[in-house]
Amino acid sequence: MGETSVTAASPDRSPLPGDAPPPTDGRLTRAARTRAAVVDALLSLNEEGNLRPTARDIAAKAGVSLRSLYVHFDDLEALFVAASERHAQRMAALLPPLVTEGPFDQRLEAFLTRRTTIHEQGAGVRRAAVLQEPFSPALQQALGAGRRLMRSEVRAAFAPEIDHPRVGTGQRLQLALESCTSAATWDALRLHQHLDIDTATGQMRDMVQAFVTSWGPAPADAADDAAGTRPASAPAGG
Repeated sequence: MGETSVTAASPDRSPLPGDAPPPTDGRLTRAARTRAAVVDALLSLNEEGNLRPTARDIAAKAGVSLRSLYVHFDDLEALFVAASERHAQRMAALLPPLVTEGPFDQRLEAFLTRRTTIHEQGAGVRRAAVLQEPFSPALQQALGAGRRLMRSEVRAAFAPEIDHPRVGTGQRLQLALESCTSAATWDALRLHQHLDIDTATGQMRDMVQAFVTSWGPAPADAADDAAGTRPASAPAGG
């Protein structure tokens, strides 16, 4: 499980002009390629809808022997850890930035773009992980970290609304926003209501706006506070 390097150890001194490049251990290179192929195969199978692929399925998809798969991964937990890390790297490269400043409408649209990308691009991998979560400490840890991150993004994106003086308790609004923008809600819209991406995104937008209007300040008030344009003498509810 420790094989991650693809080159030999660095020499004790810095290379000099004219030095030959350091030797490469071909076995380590092949090992790294095989490990990557197995991890990518698992993620690809999940995205194709195979949420519980067998070791034979994964080996065939990766183009390696079943024996080779077991040589490079001691057990499923080791494979799940590697796949979680690889999936996180892929998602980080796809996601637009989280916008935490500016008017409510702008923050909302940026948030929805980021959130729907997470839900849609990682759907198969997420569903496979949730299916296996009760039996895998590695997936429990990875999914728990992901859920905490998602909650923190809601808190950061909608802080002006959640913290507004007119809101009796921001926790109620935050919990509502977490729920209506969650992966479970997205799956309900996409899988069970059979909505396309644009319609599901519009429904999510409507829910966020409804919660903010009902349980938070008027969006215009929150936008004024975020932009610093509310007069200092104006009362919190004015």
